[in-house]
Amino acid sequence: MTDVVRSPAARFGASASLLMMGWLSAVLWLDRAGGDGSIWLQRGLGLLTWGVLLVALRRVSPTVRAQTAVVVVFATLVEYVFSPTLHVYEYRFDNVPMYVPPGHGLVYLSAFALGHAAFVQRRLRAAEALVVLVGGAWAAYGLLAADRPDALGAFWYLCLVGFLVWGPSKQVYVGAFVVVSWLEVLGTGLGTWVWGTHDFTGWVTIGNPPSGAAGGYGWFDLAGLLLAPYLVRRFSRSAPEPAPGPPRPPAAEAAEGAGVH
Repeated sequence: MTDVVRSPAARFGASASLLMMGWLSAVLWLDRAGGDGSIWLQRGLGLLTWGVLLVALRRVSPTVRAQTAVVVVFATLVEYVFSPTLHVYEYRFDNVPMYVPPGHGLVYLSAFALGHAAFVQRRLRAAEALVVLVGGAWAAYGLLAADRPDALGAFWYLCLVGFLVWGPSKQVYVGAFVVVSWLEVLGTGLGTWVWGTHDFTGWVTIGNPPSGAAGGYGWFDLAGLLLAPYLVRRFSRSAPEPAPGPPRPPAAEAAEGAGVH
């Protein structure tokens, strides 16, 4: 996927990713466990986060907007199934905070922007290798040496490796490893959410956070990358064509054809 942005990549690269990650970090800190936050603060943060997402979407192409929309829908469905329903992980009020759906959109855009930053593009193979090495060390520690075993993280790490090898956009997965890993460590460290020790079957152990969380998140990215081109084509065909303007005087057409303005 090279359909990047309307403006030059430098204007929507690492700096944009850091700004969006900074906003999400601030939201998690404000909604941290033990703070003064309430359900109404969560709702206010949700409205503000939707605003930040809408501003960010103005900077990207229609294809990336469609990718982001798919990620938001897919991730929100997963949130409601695995958090308040199956309790694989839980937020403070046993809900899905209002900032989470737009937050997933900002996570995707942050990963996209970081992965398409010029310095990452010039060193993409090295960045992929670094993700595999760091992620592999983390997953091995969680599976073999951590006080709290993490089989789910190891499985998700294998998913991440698969996305890097066969996925439609290696840049996005490189960026997702950085963004998702940071936010998972921050969110669980602050107590904004907590992962259960096992999945809903009771068989699969989970770290807090899972070491390979970016690999799990990669399924959202994959859905967005694969479905977005279809959605763009579908809505482009269904968009009404502009109404024809009034007929132009023959003299004006002749002058325009001769290059007169």
